Amino acid sequence: MILRFIILCALFLFIEFYSYQAFRTLIKIRWVLISYQIISLLLLIFIIYSFTQFDRSVGQTRQTMFTMGLMLLIYVPKIVLTIILFGEDIVRIGASILNYCMYNAPRKEMMPDRRKFVSQIALGLAAIPFLSLIYGIFEGKYNFKVFKQTIFYPDLPDAFDGFRITQISDVHSGSFDNPDKISYAIDLINQQESDMILFTGDIVNTHAKEMHPWLETFSRIKNYKYGKFSVLGNHDYGEYVTWPSEKAKEENFQEIKKLYGQIGFKLMLNEHTYIHKGEDKIALVGVENWGENFKKAGDLNKASQGVDQKDFKVLMSHDPSHWESEIKNHPKNFHLTLAGHTHGMQFGIEIPGYFKWSLAQYIYKQWAGLYEHVGRYVYVNRGFGFHAYPGRVGIMPEITVIELKKGKNVA
Repeated sequence: MILRFIILCALFLFIEFYSYQAFRTLIKIRWVLISYQIISLLLLIFIIYSFTQFDRSVGQTRQTMFTMGLMLLIYVPKIVLTIILFGEDIVRIGASILNYCMYNAPRKEMMPDRRKFVSQIALGLAAIPFLSLIYGIFEGKYNFKVFKQTIFYPDLPDAFDGFRITQISDVHSGSFDNPDKISYAIDLINQQESDMILFTGDIVNTHAKEMHPWLETFSRIKNYKYGKFSVLGNHDYGEYVTWPSEKAKEENFQEIKKLYGQIGFKLMLNEHTYIHKGEDKIALVGVENWGENFKKAGDLNKASQGVDQKDFKVLMSHDPSHWESEIKNHPKNFHLTLAGHTHGMQFGIEIPGYFKWSLAQYIYKQWAGLYEHVGRYVYVNRGFGFHAYPGRVGIMPEITVIELKKGKNVA
């Protein structure tokens, strides 16, 4: 623990040192540089103090989200500065060795001076994440987008050709702070002409009471002809705080399960149901959370017991690592899996149809959008809400509309 603290302090000092070098190269006014050092120190002390005050019996609060946002806002740009200036120093050291070995330069002329234009470029590049993070905090986190996806299946029952499913996921209601924006998002959900809506988990961060101020708003989600169904996410189990007793934890869990019903959703707990349309039917299967690195409460075999291998199946499973580990090669042949969980890390770059990047892709093979394996698909929703970092940059909050079509996928 002490060693980890020492390493962390050394890393912060390393970043602060190089950030200061960028400003010192461009700014020569002594009082400005001293002010920069004092402000940087005070902010670092505030961030460290705030994290030491984290109460595991409470979990995430507005204060912890503010602190996380502030830390990212300060240190992501400084990390950019550090990478560029440290890279320049490697070049300078290489040049000094070359000067000494080949030209026998005097010691005072061995090391080239830091170049002003490099610091200017570094500050310009650091401004990009700085401004992006500010945008993410004040605008991006509520910049709801509707993502539409058509998927073709040769064995889709005829009556379900053109069947539309709206999906939402990862609401994290305890993070919300703007009723008007959430109301707008509910209106956006209701505007989609879908046959059914599915909610793939994480209605809260931890505590059932987080959803109480939003029950009326989410109850406005309209009724769908073929139903409103949901499953649990990893945050719904209250695993990330310290509880006074197992009884208190269980009571909270039971209250969270009731929340889904209070907003009109049928919560599916390792079970299935059939959706009938005319003389045709499809199986809707819902499992509890199952994650490679999170709670494994999902029981796919139990949930699909009695479902025939030939039945067309839509599966709700919160964590996409479940699809990678068990679902995609399951003998029951789950045609479409709907997941969420990753949030796309709430930070990345997306140019629809051309480019998609996030740190999430280094953790999850399937992290945002549609993925396919031998005719079986998983769609990973980017999340409705936000958690930890109080914003979204590049990876916007999502409402998904999936249309099922009969036929072969031309792709």
